[in-house]
Amino acid sequence: MNRSIGSPSHRSITTARSVSVREGGVSDFLQLDTGDAPRGGLADWLAGEVRHAIADGRLPVGGRLPATRTLAADLRVSRGVVTEAYRRLTEDGHVAGRGRGGTVVVAVPRTPVPVPHTPGPAPNAPTPACAAAGKGRAALFTAPPDDLGVFDAVRAAPARIDLSPGLPDLAAFPRAAWLRAERSVLAGLTPSDFGYGDPRGTPVLRSAVAHWLSRNRGIRADPDDVMIVNGTAQALRLLVDVLHADGVREVAVEEPGSLGVRQHLRPLGTPPVPVDAHGIRVDVLRATGARAVLLTPAHQFPTGVVLGGERRRELMEWARDGGLVIEDDYDAEHRYDRPAVPALRALLPEHVCYAGSVSKLLAPALRLGWLLAPPAYRDALLDAKRLTDLGTAALPQLVLAHLMDSGDLERHLRLIRRHHRRRRDAMIAAIGADLPTAVVHGAAAGLHLTITFQRGAYEGSDATLATAALGQGVKAHPLSWHTQLPHAPGLVLGYAASTPTEIAEGVAVLGRLVREG
Repeated sequence: MNRSIGSPSHRSITTARSVSVREGGVSDFLQLDTGDAPRGGLADWLAGEVRHAIADGRLPVGGRLPATRTLAADLRVSRGVVTEAYRRLTEDGHVAGRGRGGTVVVAVPRTPVPVPHTPGPAPNAPTPACAAAGKGRAALFTAPPDDLGVFDAVRAAPARIDLSPGLPDLAAFPRAAWLRAERSVLAGLTPSDFGYGDPRGTPVLRSAVAHWLSRNRGIRADPDDVMIVNGTAQALRLLVDVLHADGVREVAVEEPGSLGVRQHLRPLGTPPVPVDAHGIRVDVLRATGARAVLLTPAHQFPTGVVLGGERRRELMEWARDGGLVIEDDYDAEHRYDRPAVPALRALLPEHVCYAGSVSKLLAPALRLGWLLAPPAYRDALLDAKRLTDLGTAALPQLVLAHLMDSGDLERHLRLIRRHHRRRRDAMIAAIGADLPTAVVHGAAAGLHLTITFQRGAYEGSDATLATAALGQGVKAHPLSWHTQLPHAPGLVLGYAASTPTEIAEGVAVLGRLVREG
């Protein structure tokens, strides 16, 4: 029923509104009005309004927020309210303080992905999850391991919340430090520095990497031992070519172990060797007859197991008998609840090819990594690198070397460790609340968790579960992707690149699908 404009009800609403505006404040920034805030929740309300503006693009990346004093005056609230809201936005990765540059937006806006309406399942349908996902998405997680485009397809698949493993907090990339280093490097270059250089990499970065590995991974290396590569992916591919030429036909791999690594190791065979609570089973490794093995000993992917002391001794005996260890040290710097584990290369340099990169420290987009090989393979690897690309791009190498030598990279590592730990804790809490029957693996370090479901907790396939989750806008890896042998269903969940709020929402979706299916 329509009311007249002069009715008592309308007058009471108008009066309440005017009082709200008089007691609070209105700002030109996002047209914020404290009259819209709930009682006692101003900081939470303000942080939420800014998050919404980032998500829908009103606040672009690089955009600057008002100074806390200015916004507090506009809104007629204490400066502490605005400071607390900005603190929450910083912690969840939406904004970052830039000193005199103010507080700027660093989170990439997420475009909401509409979930298509799907009718209810027909009788005898495989599962509600499968019906909801559709054939296109299902193919992503059931593609054969030799489908080299599967990772590209999964990365390109739209999702509101991306819990894929392998990404650090990309919003925390140290842009200001990188720009400072870039300017400093460019100012000091001579014309000859822009020509072809050493295919092993620039001397300054090889020296910086040698010092970094000595400080952080216990590896004593001369700069001449270091080859700069385009990420660990190129290191593995160069090794495949060199080992194949040397007569090696198989490289044993961990089971479970990375699907991406198995793809890089083609055309060599990859016999699986089981991993238990102490790491790879060296007795089974011997039984395969393989001359080489690829390991992730500091934080096994995907289980998170650390290679134990007794297994290390057994592995060293195997290597001294003629075996070669390829050590993929992909995320060893990220640890939270345990001390650092020395690299295998530090213990057995003559029998270990060591590969590392800044993909988990800074960003995969840089495509910068390093390879340390035993003397027997060094010249062949250099020839392969020279013929592949004449050497990795020199300018990013010089900038990275500056970050390492200046201490900026270590400062960045300390910062993102705090970010990642908070997000790890948020994921563990969310799993406890929404997936209480799941078993969590590998929580002490890294950028991901693996969860498994015991018999009776979830009877479906993990590929079906991951497919259904993608249909609901949540991306995760099925554990079966990373196995060659039968294994309990599970998921590999990355937490570093998502905010605590997104993590909680994503895990809640997974919990609902597990209960339904």
